[in-house]
Amino acid sequence: MLTDRKRLGDILIDSGDITSDQLQDAIQYQKEHFLKLGEALVKLNYVTKEQIAKTLSIQFKLPLIDLMDTNVDRSVAKLIPQNVAKKYNVMPFGMEDGVVCMAISNPFDLHAIDDVHFITKKSIKPFISDEDSINWAIDKYYVDESSQKAIEELKKEFSIQSFDDQLDEGDEITNAPTVRLVKSIINQAIDLSASDIHIEPFESEVYVRVRVDGVLTKIMNIPKTSYSGVLTRFKILAEINIAEQRVPQDGRIETEIDGRAYDIRVSTLPTVFGEKLVLRILNRGNQLLDRSKLGFTKHEDGLIDKFQRSPYGIVLISGPTGSGKTTTLYTLLKEQNDVSQNVVTVEDPVEYMFDGINQVQVNTKAGLTFARGLRSILRQDPDVIMIGEIRDEETAEIAVRSAITGHMVLSTIHTNDAATSITRLVDMGIPAFLVAEGLVGVIAQRLMRTLCPHCKRPYDAKPFEMEVLGVEPGTKLFSARGCTRCNDTGYQGRIAIHEVLEITETLKKAIITGQSSEEIKNIAVESGMATLFANAKDVVLRGDSSFDEMTKTVFV
Repeated sequence: MLTDRKRLGDILIDSGDITSDQLQDAIQYQKEHFLKLGEALVKLNYVTKEQIAKTLSIQFKLPLIDLMDTNVDRSVAKLIPQNVAKKYNVMPFGMEDGVVCMAISNPFDLHAIDDVHFITKKSIKPFISDEDSINWAIDKYYVDESSQKAIEELKKEFSIQSFDDQLDEGDEITNAPTVRLVKSIINQAIDLSASDIHIEPFESEVYVRVRVDGVLTKIMNIPKTSYSGVLTRFKILAEINIAEQRVPQDGRIETEIDGRAYDIRVSTLPTVFGEKLVLRILNRGNQLLDRSKLGFTKHEDGLIDKFQRSPYGIVLISGPTGSGKTTTLYTLLKEQNDVSQNVVTVEDPVEYMFDGINQVQVNTKAGLTFARGLRSILRQDPDVIMIGEIRDEETAEIAVRSAITGHMVLSTIHTNDAATSITRLVDMGIPAFLVAEGLVGVIAQRLMRTLCPHCKRPYDAKPFEMEVLGVEPGTKLFSARGCTRCNDTGYQGRIAIHEVLEITETLKKAIITGQSSEEIKNIAVESGMATLFANAKDVVLRGDSSFDEMTKTVFV
């Protein structure tokens, strides 16, 4: 009976999780804010949601389940709709002799169990799980439900011909299934923390893939007959010419999802089977990292401190697309943001907003390019200038001349390593003596996927791996396996690796005399620079990433 059951607060006190005073605080907070006791304890940071779930398991004598470590049977999960699972915070995850095993965060909610029993027409065996674990499972296992519904509606209602007829009537905006599918694609990508969405037409189907942690994964197929509507909807949102299909176009979607502002850059490309769409997702609300969390070694941090104290000169951040250059650039810019300095940027697009920094958005259509914006900035009495990217000779020349005339310049450049950034400026047509005089330092970086801590497995290094890493037999490395927590990829998150090159007097002479990038790199290594490979090797030997991931990230 309920009256015989030991109270939640008493169990937490007996287990040493809270004190009597904390319980009284929580009871008072509970009354003031109309919460359950467990919610009040969590709000006051006296316990975690996991501790509440464990205590409820003891209180109700129900088994505890961690859905992140459980293989959920999708067919069982789909016995109830997503809205019911969210309403009651429940998750059916398996069957035992015809009985539905269901995770629930609030065992007091008898209506939840009754409703699921009514919907499934099956007996329910409740398991206790914490709220966050259930929400994670709902997002993971119901992720494609709304998309599939919209796709089915599109199949029933539209063909290429009928959609073209609707375009003539000007009714494309009110096409509800298309609107829902487009919204679902964007929402799924954001839920998966994707950086890009690729929508690719082929002969009979259209693939939708998202890039998560640098790797593309397919999330759905769209019927080819419905793609015309989806493409048009994206073009309308991005303010792209819907009638033009023969040349590439670019546009932008600004939207807000769950209270967060997103800037989505849209690019079209004509292919033999139709126009391909790529959407780059930029979260304007992302919190900038402290430099201490960017993965620099103590020696590298010391060099960057030196760069940041320089009264003038260029600091470049190099790497390919998707290597985290922007995050590092903005982190350094934030450190320069001081009331005593006039800091001005020219960017495409402006990804982070700063109080105290004058930020200029490039607008190529209106004639505001990087070079033109930079010239205007120089008439604004700047102390620190940030250029989103050095793309051409004109921008590079203005940046270098700004640096040697008393300005601090921060920018990015697309090159493979730190030394190549120097020769790239020379190749752009900048005189070598100006490059040597203007550059202060170069930071090259890459992003390596980190192994999922829940499923990575150790093994003895193979002969080839020992040779590459320079380690002895018996050295333990780790490989990816895959589990529910990492979506069966074996990886979870990414870590940055760097090489930080300081322009010393020796290097200045090497630049002026036209030394190659390889010779410049060798001089830098002799002066103590750790290469991308050396830092990647350390990550692998620590067990944070795999040898396979290292070979995909840096040249071996």
